[in-house]
Amino acid sequence: MTRGVDLKISRRLCIKPQEEGQLQPRGRSPLKVPGHKPTDWEKRFLLWAGNYKKPEDIPETVSIETIRAAKTTLRVKFSYVMIALTILGCIAMVIKGKQAVKRHESLTSINLEKKAQWREEAMQSTSTKP
Repeated sequence: MTRGVDLKISRRLCIKPQEEGQLQPRGRSPLKVPGHKPTDWEKRFLLWAGNYKKPEDIPETVSIETIRAAKTTLRVKFSYVMIALTILGCIAMVIKGKQAVKRHESLTSINLEKKAQWREEAMQSTSTKP
């Protein structure tokens, strides 16, 4: 399987060599930015998520992880609100349906009435033509 392939070359392509001066501390990721100036919307997200109480409390720079955590919290809260609204909508439709049954309204009866009215209009329009 490895015949004709130099293992040193293939390993060198997969692993980046690190010089001693470039070693990163173990706790830090090389992609982390020390600070991020939040936009107005990100400030609102931080307030709505409950990270800060007032807009004045938000520092000049905030870590990206804090903003991501606030957005995730807001996504979860929004999904809970949508679930609650869906359940309330279902309950409202059940109540309206039961009220319609008490009034003896159904889609079948409404459709039959419409078709009868259309037939009547069609008969009147054909009878008035000379």
